Amino acid sequence: AASDVYKRQELEIDGAGESDRNAKRLLEIGNQSHEFIYIKHDGSLNEGMEIVTHPMTLEFHRNEMPWNAIMQEAASMGYRSHSIGTCGLHLHVNRTTFGPTEAEQEPAIARILYFFEKHWEELLKFSRRTERQLKRWAARYGYKDCPAEILDHAKHGYGGRYTCVNLTNYDTIEFRMFRGTLKYNTLIATLQMVDHICDVALFLSDEELRELSWTSFVGGLDIDKYPELITYLKERRLYVNDAVESEAEL
Repeated sequence: AASDVYKRQELEIDGAGESDRNAKRLLEIGNQSHEFIYIKHDGSLNEGMEIVTHPMTLEFHRNEMPWNAIMQEAASMGYRSHSIGTCGLHLHVNRTTFGPTEAEQEPAIARILYFFEKHWEELLKFSRRTERQLKRWAARYGYKDCPAEILDHAKHGYGGRYTCVNLTNYDTIEFRMFRGTLKYNTLIATLQMVDHICDVALFLSDEELRELSWTSFVGGLDIDKYPELITYLKERRLYVNDAVESEAEL
């Protein structure tokens, strides 16, 4: 399953300076027991920086990474992520998740692109981005009826890294659609969403994916495996007909 796969996460924060002192404090929290994160400059931010994890599994992100403490500290220093339009939350998934060779990887990667096109409206809502932001930072490829056609279009006709699923990296595919957040549940839910999309792309055929509705996709989620994702989907009115009140994003 995709959960066992290593994922690298990049979280952009902005609004309180590209400060060595602040970076040092966040690194102290994140790397107390081991070096899990590093912090880098990001040219798209005005007064901020990017927190990057080393590759780790979904369970490690959820159970071992001190995300709560990192995000609370960033917020207390005056950083924001969701509420500043510049920030994204980007996830890298190893290409080897989808098979050892490029030929084996491509059908699943094509199905991921197809999923994004078919369920664009729901994913737009999930992402907390505006259409305008996505056009600039994470553009769509354009719907085609066959997954392989979208992949072919992505590889030959249209691309670059500012796409919803960036294929320009040699070792990873990068999910770029999601808006940044300093809310723990949203961060974990986003990881879980990418995990579930990768599982669907791995285990369904093209035909099964074509027939998969959004309701079936979210209705099939395991509450024990993805509790944060189910909560988030309810908050965003994306889970069957269920809705809950949510805390504000930061």
